[in-house]
Amino acid sequence: MVSKETSVSEDFRRQLAGYGLTTAHILYRMPDYRDILQTYVWQDYDLCPDFPVLKRFLDFWEQEIEGPLHSVRIAHHRLIKPSDFQVADALYLH
Repeated sequence: MVSKETSVSEDFRRQLAGYGLTTAHILYRMPDYRDILQTYVWQDYDLCPDFPVLKRFLDFWEQEIEGPLHSVRIAHHRLIKPSDFQVADALYLH
């Protein structure tokens, strides 16, 4: 979401704060057929290596979803790194 005050998206602010794009491939057991595995892909911005956003989601899953978790594979990539971002010294308008 873009704020009217700054025109900088919240996602961009989170990236500058060190968040990176995190993808979790979740395998879980079907509630009625425990031998059958189902897949779910979750994606959000999160902080590596602790992954607090993913942990909150998995806690929610375990409390509210009937399909028990089997396994979770995580991929994480920081989209903005310190060397990728530089503040401009001047602004030139035409």
